[in-house]
Amino acid sequence: MRDRLVLLPGWGLGVSPLEPLAAALRGLDEHLRVEIEPLPELDSRDVEEWLDELNANIPDDAWLGGWSLGGMLAAELAARRGERCCGLLTLASNACFVPRGAWPNAMPEGDFGAFLAGCEADPDGTLKRFSLLCAQGAQDPRGLARLLKSAAPHGATRTLVNGLKVLEQLDTRSALQTFRGPQLHLFAGLDAFVPAEAAGDLLALLPDVEVGVIEQAGHAFLLENPHGVAAAIQAFLHESDND
Repeated sequence: MRDRLVLLPGWGLGVSPLEPLAAALRGLDEHLRVEIEPLPELDSRDVEEWLDELNANIPDDAWLGGWSLGGMLAAELAARRGERCCGLLTLASNACFVPRGAWPNAMPEGDFGAFLAGCEADPDGTLKRFSLLCAQGAQDPRGLARLLKSAAPHGATRTLVNGLKVLEQLDTRSALQTFRGPQLHLFAGLDAFVPAEAAGDLLALLPDVEVGVIEQAGHAFLLENPHGVAAAIQAFLHESDND
């Protein structure tokens, strides 16, 4: 099933941000089956329960990928599946979303705590702010932010908070080192959530994988330039299939 790619979305904004990328990938390769798997809506902040849910819903022997939180979950699932995963690609995904030990290039804990508190008190306002930060660094940040916010699902506050708690817990360094399949990790130079320096940290951790930085772009670069991102992904898939 090397012709199937399953993409996982980021926190809070649903599957819509991934749809232009999925369409662009299908346009480049009519034989590639691209699917977007929504994140779990569990009354749980247990990472293993989230992974169990995804594992049950996603077929074996597919490529796994994701944006931000989705990429981190894809990394964990790839490590869990091992040879039953064709390869991994992440977009604007840090190995740790908040600083952890020897991983300093992440969102400061104080900022994350304030963001979590804001989500609990005013989820709609927090999603609006989140959309603006996702679009920071784009050519038309306000337009992109409106697009992100308008397509966001009206999820329960508890679901949003649980997603942030999962994001806070994830540390994918071990998973990334464990998974032996091909990997592509794309970062953005102007990302408001994932410092571009994390790309260098990841390359130091995994010198044999593909790591790239799109310099003049923000966290939502996959939505601003879906065709460019799709071309990079297709080249990665094609090269990995030929190895």
